[in-house]
Amino acid sequence: MSYESKLKSPEMDELLQAILLLETEEEAYRFFDDLCTIKEMKAICQRFQVARCLTQQKTYAEIEALTGASTATISRVNRSLAYGSDGYKVVFERMD
Repeated sequence: MSYESKLKSPEMDELLQAILLLETEEEAYRFFDDLCTIKEMKAICQRFQVARCLTQQKTYAEIEALTGASTATISRVNRSLAYGSDGYKVVFERMD
């Protein structure tokens, strides 16, 4: 199942377009502070860090120690890396 069949909607398109309009880190902080709870943002950040660690070939034990993520979260992110839409891959390539 592709991301389009799971997520695609006019409302999601509008949200993504809004995110793409952000120009600075400060604008992004302000927008996401309004959009999400602190707990939600920390969970997203944790998954992002788990993905980074997995791409660096770190073990589950190392990732758990570094990020505090559960093995269930690590497995979920690992599945996204293996079978997802390559979103993490695009971002990590552009960041490096």
